[in-house]
Amino acid sequence: MTVQVYLSIGSNIDPVENIQAGLAALQQHYGELSLSAVYETEAVGFEGDNFYNLVVGLTTTESPSEIANALREIEHQQGRLRSGERFSSRTLDIDLILYGDLVLKTEQLEIPRDEILKYAFVLGPLAELAPDVQHPVTGQSYAELWAGFDQQSQPMWQVELR
Repeated sequence: MTVQVYLSIGSNIDPVENIQAGLAALQQHYGELSLSAVYETEAVGFEGDNFYNLVVGLTTTESPSEIANALREIEHQQGRLRSGERFSSRTLDIDLILYGDLVLKTEQLEIPRDEILKYAFVLGPLAELAPDVQHPVTGQSYAELWAGFDQQSQPMWQVELR
């Protein structure tokens, strides 16, 4: 069965190079990708360089755990180290944020990711890419959620990925 999946991508270490490489690897693995605009934001939860963030949509027949494993491998190829603190600089961070309308919480995976409702850099690009899709828990569309989000509290600005 083919499922619509959304990923959140971020980087604050050589972000243009690492995001482009991550997108190339995703395209090679999954085929056609839908991309939101790329946004720059300040680091959240720690002092560090600004992040570039975007959301990617794709379709796949892989299970959530297969996707998560593929994403970890792509992160690893871009030099992602997992030994540091949770909130720290990173070459590439790719999170599976939505898998159709699945609701799942295990030690390894949380779908939908709670970051969707917490962070402008996830919700904004998701609302741009999938405005009419409904959050599987709240039932609200991402456009509605974004319209109700305090966007001033987490400023972000669009950037070109070059």
